[in-house]
Amino acid sequence: MISSEQQAAAWNPEVRERATQATRQILRVKEEVSRYIVGHGSLMEQILVCLLCRGHALLEGVPGLGKTFLIKTFGEVLDLRTTRIQFTPDLMPADIIGTNVLVRDEEGHQTIRFQQGPIFSQVLLADEINRATPKTQSALLEAMQEQAVTVSGRTYPLEPPFIVLATQNPIEMEGTYPLPEAQLDRFFFKLRVEYPDHDDLMSIVDRTTGQPLPALQRVLGASQISDLQELIRAVPAATPVKDYAVRLVYATHPGREGAIAAVRSFVRYGSSPRGAQSLILAAKMFALLDGRFTVSLAVASAVDTVVLTGNYPGVGVTDALKAALGATRFVALIDTLATSLVDRADVILPATTWAEKAGTFENVNNRLQTFERAIEPLDY
Repeated sequence: MISSEQQAAAWNPEVRERATQATRQILRVKEEVSRYIVGHGSLMEQILVCLLCRGHALLEGVPGLGKTFLIKTFGEVLDLRTTRIQFTPDLMPADIIGTNVLVRDEEGHQTIRFQQGPIFSQVLLADEINRATPKTQSALLEAMQEQAVTVSGRTYPLEPPFIVLATQNPIEMEGTYPLPEAQLDRFFFKLRVEYPDHDDLMSIVDRTTGQPLPALQRVLGASQISDLQELIRAVPAATPVKDYAVRLVYATHPGREGAIAAVRSFVRYGSSPRGAQSLILAAKMFALLDGRFTVSLAVASAVDTVVLTGNYPGVGVTDALKAALGATRFVALIDTLATSLVDRADVILPATTWAEKAGTFENVNNRLQTFERAIEPLDY
């Protein structure tokens, strides 16, 4: 349950006013980006979640869907330094992080100076990241995890906030190198960029073939984003919500005793602890967007698919994986509620056998939605 200190913080008028102001700022960012970007409403929201939770995102989609333009637009609206690296097979790690160079001053003295690479920015667009060799891809690992790079034994911090937004093309795999599992696990979200519908495509044609649009306005700055990042971590999450995240991550491991059939069939490796961390942070962010300063089970279960499908190294975002996650989510909810709500055990327990037999994502999800409507009043 939520501690007395967390309850006091959640109901503190100053804190709630700060949370309300943060929600307005986030919505203002989305509105400004939407002046240039058509559709992709949920994608914009998820990129913002990554940034404000200090995470990184991998965007997957066919060419021409506006991935690069979307990221550059975000950088401009948020007033963050944005750089773009086009990953190619001949790209070297030094081309990304920089290298020591020998320079001569005006008096003729030679000194060794570190020449910063394009990674020294705040929004790093890693375009077609899977076209570079694993050696070059791994150059991003320290920056993504530690917000710093090390060259010749010296560590150089990166300017906060820092986010890597990488793209990859799912249909052209010739000459590409799949991302190593260690790097996949460092992405907060793996996001699918979908093709626009008819109305959105009409709007895209109108905006890009007519008069130029007015210049974008800068809505937030680096200091304001850092304040929002701190606010999100202050959002309280009750013990049952954190217990649900931990149970769900444990349930994704096919070799674990008691793993359900869907997980054993469709999942090769379960989520790492980063999955539970990302789930709770994303739930805090979405609770804030919903105008609430506490995280409920309903919010946590609503974001687990987009979090955990990006934290399964070596497995694509497929309907089979979603089926496994849907059934796993249901079992985790059952176990969590059976532990915290003993008086409801007679309602919860019979569904356990059903979850083991669930065969499709649709059936699992429909049953889960019915179950969540039943538990919605139980707001932790």
